[in-house]
Amino acid sequence: MNRISAVICIILLLGVGACATTRGNTAAEKRQAILDMKNEVLSDLYELKPDTRAQIAGAPGYAVFSNVNVNIIFASFGGGYGVVKNNRTGQHTYMKMGEAGIGLGLGAKDFRAVFVFHDADTMNRFVEQGWAFGAQADAAAKAGEKGAAVGGEATVDNITIYQLTEAGLALQASIKGTKYWKDDSLN
Repeated sequence: MNRISAVICIILLLGVGACATTRGNTAAEKRQAILDMKNEVLSDLYELKPDTRAQIAGAPGYAVFSNVNVNIIFASFGGGYGVVKNNRTGQHTYMKMGEAGIGLGLGAKDFRAVFVFHDADTMNRFVEQGWAFGAQADAAAKAGEKGAAVGGEATVDNITIYQLTEAGLALQASIKGTKYWKDDSLN
């Protein structure tokens, strides 16, 4: 049993760690890679849901995250990076994220999330405190343009969250704790 646990840990560290890091060697290159990811995700979201363009433009701010999630039977783990943009000041705050959960699941999923903050206090609390906790149930089977993913939209605590699956094969129902925090090396 210890060998199986060790193999699972190595897979998680390699899979989540390798996919959840930004491109680039310098802080400036990493910031640009995150901004490029943000722009690509927003473009994809606007294509799928054109009305979100006005919603995001009219909001005090928004965040875009790239996340890799791995589910192995009773546990799930994930990690990623992203950026919060304050629409009033134009300031970007670069952030990291990590998550762990329990529940039934199997597979791996690479997805993007867009958070639309409906008031400045909620956005500031997210940047400064960054916790999110929730239940998740989804199914994804997607590679590039092929396949399908059930993601969706949810509104919680004055935040509307859109999830777009990039690739993966996963079936899960879990309760997760997610921590978002400022990336000190990029801010």
